[in-house]
Amino acid sequence: NKRYTVLRSPHVNKDSREQFEIRVYSRLIDIISATPETVDSLMKLDLAPEVDVEVTSMETK
Repeated sequence: NKRYTVLRSPHVNKDSREQFEIRVYSRLIDIISATPETVDSLMKLDLAPEVDVEVTSMETK
């Protein structure tokens, strides 16, 4: 989380400040024994523009 503090007035009154915060959330989903159809379905999900999705494939032995 990042927090930014800015002055409310551009000229005076340093005691009057406003704070903004950026929060980043992440989730991890492990799919065991995924079929090609499962991977294709995940790649075609329609998500909001601000949602970033990364799909990685790992081979298990």
